Amino acid sequence: MSNSKMSKAAAARIQSAEAKTNNGVVTKGSFAARAQAAAATSTSRPPNGPSTTGGKSGKGRGNNPPKSK
Repeated sequence: MSNSKMSKAAAARIQSAEAKTNNGVVTKGSFAARAQAAAATSTSRPPNGPSTTGGKSGKGRGNNPPKSK
């Protein structure tokens, strides 16, 4: 098995080829559908992307009282 990630362009080529052979239909669970899903999940997020924990990220999270002067 290869360690390379599925690119969106490669998944699009696979899906296009399957759609051409099946009268425009890409069946659920097919290799083309799985390739598209893999390409969608293999894209990396930027290091400063949104929080995945569900809470706010960074300074001023709203759970600390303001500093007194």
